[in-house]
Amino acid sequence: MPQRARTVTVGDDEADRRLDNFLMARLKGVPRAHVYRIIRSGEVRVNSRRAGPHQRLEPGDQVRIPPVRLAPGTAGRPVVPGSADWIEARVLHEDADLLVLDKPAGLAVHGGSGVSLGAIELLRAARPGAESLGLVHRLDRETSGCLLVAKRLSALRRLQAQFRAGSVRKVYQALLVGRLAGEGRDVSAPLLTTERRGGERHVRVDADGKAAETRFDVEQRLPGATLARVTLLTGRTHQIRVHAAHIGLPIAGDARYGMADDPIARQGGLHRLFLHAAELAFASPRDGASIRVTSPLPAELDAVIDRLRDAGG
Repeated sequence: MPQRARTVTVGDDEADRRLDNFLMARLKGVPRAHVYRIIRSGEVRVNSRRAGPHQRLEPGDQVRIPPVRLAPGTAGRPVVPGSADWIEARVLHEDADLLVLDKPAGLAVHGGSGVSLGAIELLRAARPGAESLGLVHRLDRETSGCLLVAKRLSALRRLQAQFRAGSVRKVYQALLVGRLAGEGRDVSAPLLTTERRGGERHVRVDADGKAAETRFDVEQRLPGATLARVTLLTGRTHQIRVHAAHIGLPIAGDARYGMADDPIARQGGLHRLFLHAAELAFASPRDGASIRVTSPLPAELDAVIDRLRDAGG
């Protein structure tokens, strides 16, 4: 008999719980990326209305949970990081020309420089015969979120042309150490990239560098920190990290450009760079239709925000 959707009533003990965490507790063994996929598709409803993953639930709310279909043999099986199941579960959007991967922090986009396997190699291994998969752009290893991958050479060229033309919307979330004044700030400061011994790249603000522009908007104020929504207007190496440090508000957890003794990382229990590629918007390389893909803030970063908020009373 085919599975049917079920409706669950939120109890008093689940008040103020986020929808994504509520679902994760009920869909044991279902990859987190799949949970976000059914929320985005509108299959999950709260009181008969669409809802976002971060919506806080109230006692008595009616949550519609659709039937979840996993590939045969995968239900209840642990997903091993770096496995084919694991990387496939992180695909946020896919069509005939491209896919957007929800890259976790700590995973390089490609192998090399001491890294045997990166995101693109894992995807190729998970999809035998898909050697034409190609990276459209890059994310730092420490940065999580939306990574655009082309599935054919023609799509790769057209998508990369959009990045060069500056027509791709790139939005990040970053936790800044300190208070961002007002509602936001535009930063325009040229960046110069140099190489240190061993081939390590380092970027600094320098009049001889390339033009770089970043927009920082306040998303949430926290004790001693600001959760910012960051829009890249240019795409230079380490741009957000260097511009944030340049205005005296380094990104929490940034071992390269941040503070030696980072109070926010210490208080919030942060063990990675707090920088997340939250949104990509671009034109389909096939017909020009608008495509917008979002990635929710990872659970470990949400937990940092909760700890900081609780500490501030």
